[in-house]
Amino acid sequence: MSAERIAVLVDGDNISATHSASILSHARKMGRVDVARVYGGAQHSCDWQSAPGYRLMHAGAGKNAADVLLCIDAMELALTGGLQTFAVATSDGDFTHLSQRLRERGLHVLGLGEEKAPVNFRQACSDFVVLGEEKKAARNPTIRNYTVLDFNVRKMIANHSKEGRGMPIADLGRMMHIKHGTQIRTYSEGTWRAYLDKRSTLYDLDDRGPAAMVRFRPEGFATS
Repeated sequence: MSAERIAVLVDGDNISATHSASILSHARKMGRVDVARVYGGAQHSCDWQSAPGYRLMHAGAGKNAADVLLCIDAMELALTGGLQTFAVATSDGDFTHLSQRLRERGLHVLGLGEEKAPVNFRQACSDFVVLGEEKKAARNPTIRNYTVLDFNVRKMIANHSKEGRGMPIADLGRMMHIKHGTQIRTYSEGTWRAYLDKRSTLYDLDDRGPAAMVRFRPEGFATS
């Protein structure tokens, strides 16, 4: 069976070339990257010109020229390219409509952007990845025995826990999707309860129920 074909389209005026390798890495987890393009305006001069694996598309000097060209190419590829997944790298909410149209055609849209990426764009994508989380985890010595997802879950619980009681599991799933684009159905566990319960050294859960809470175990996140 042939691998799923992927198109990677990067808003080069909005996303730094420091993320170039990470973007391709995330895209390749989903299939074979057959198209990898970076879009920039006439004044766009940065490290994208030397980023390996990408084709640099000069869009000229018009207002939003790079954004327009990216959208035109995306729809042309969607109609004629035989691609199943589009990885759109941007933190610009103007690409919300593009993501919605691609999904309406039955295509998978992997959004990749920085922490500033707006909620509307994140939710318009099938999945969303926050760029830079891997480097943040690498710089933090406490992230050694757990994943970046767990690091983000711990932060979410800490920010919404009152008097150490934790936060509702249902709220955790909803807010992780809004802030980080996390869709737990894409993980092997399938549900948040199954995911958290499997990691009993990191989390403490209430019994099942609509108001069931989850807390993180500080000792589980201690520096090794």
